[in-house]
Amino acid sequence: MPILKAPPAQPKNETLQLRVSQDLKFRLMRYADFIHANASYVVTAALERLFGKDAEFQEFLASYKPPESGDHSGEEKTLYNSKNSPTK
Repeated sequence: MPILKAPPAQPKNETLQLRVSQDLKFRLMRYADFIHANASYVVTAALERLFGKDAEFQEFLASYKPPESGDHSGEEKTLYNSKNSPTK
């Protein structure tokens, strides 16, 4: 039996590029400084908290069926074009 445990598997990360207001970027960077983290961590943690607290979104997510091909490349377009989602 090993003395040290293997590290947990790191989640597969993807790059996401988006536009935000200058004020939002300023506050994001200041918050990251405040908690001694980086902007990616703040955004990830905030979204995880948002998704976890939104019961209606949890219901939506539970009923979501991904494309049969397993290819999620068109998923962003599908989600943004839905009735209640913002448009690009």
